[in-house]
Amino acid sequence: MLGSGSSGNCTLVASEKAALLIDAGLSGREICGRLGAVGFRLEDVAAVCLTHEHDDHVAGLNVLHRRHKIPLYANTATVDAMSLRGKCDGLQWAVFTTGSAFQIADITIEPFTVPHDSYDPVGFVLGNGEDRLAVLTDIGMPTSLVREKLRRCSAMVVESNHDEKLLRDSDRPWQLKQRIAGRQGHLSNAQAGKLVAEAAGARLKTVVLAHLSCECNTPDLAIAEMRRALAGIGRTDVEVFAACPDRPTSLFSAAAGAEHVDSTIAR
Repeated sequence: MLGSGSSGNCTLVASEKAALLIDAGLSGREICGRLGAVGFRLEDVAAVCLTHEHDDHVAGLNVLHRRHKIPLYANTATVDAMSLRGKCDGLQWAVFTTGSAFQIADITIEPFTVPHDSYDPVGFVLGNGEDRLAVLTDIGMPTSLVREKLRRCSAMVVESNHDEKLLRDSDRPWQLKQRIAGRQGHLSNAQAGKLVAEAAGARLKTVVLAHLSCECNTPDLAIAEMRRALAGIGRTDVEVFAACPDRPTSLFSAAAGAEHVDSTIAR
C-alpha cells in the first residue's frame, strides 16, 4: 500500500512478470518516491486500474499517463464520469466490463460491483495461480457478492474507515456524517470486521486495513476491532495491519501460507 486515506489511495500489486497500480490518488512525484521506497520504479508499472473516479483515487493519473505513458484501465461509467468532470481530456483508456475478468501479463483481474457514491465503483480480486488478493478500499456496506469475492482470497485490503463513536461525536456536519455512515459511504471498523469474519476462507493469511479516517479512527482501534472479529471465528492466525496515508507499507505476500517479504509493514 503506497498510501491510503482521504488524502490519496494507491496500491502496488506485483507478480513475477508485472507490477500494477490500483488507483493513483497521490501526485505523480509522490507515487514515484513511494515506489522507490519499496524497491520499484515507475518504469516497472504496466498499468493503473481504477476503482472509481473520486479525486483521492485519480490525482496522479495525468502525470502517469501523459509523462510516463502508463496504460489506464477503467470501466465505461468511470471514464464517462472523469470526462464530465474534465479530468481525462486526452487520456486513452483500456475499458473493462464490471463483472468480467481481464488479464495483464500473468495477473488476472476481476472487477466487481461495490456500493459507494460514485458512478460505477468496483473492487478487484487479483489472481496469479492459486494466490488471490482482494482490494476493497471504498464500500458503503457489505453485499453477498462482495463476501463471495473475498471468500477464496489469501490476502485482503479492506476499508476500515471510521470508529462509529468517534464519527458520531466528531465536529463534522451532520450531512457528512450521514453520507459516511450510509449505504453508499464507507465501512466502519465494526462493519469491516464483520465482513471479513463472514468471508474469511481457509486460505486467508493477511488483512490490510485501508482508508482509515485521520479524524474518526486510529490504527489501534481498527486493528483491535478486526482482530476481535477474527478471534470470534477462531482465526487468531490471520495477520492484521493498517495502511497509512503518508508512507508506504512494506511489501507483503498474497501467497497462501507465505511469510511476509518484509516484516516491517506498518502495524
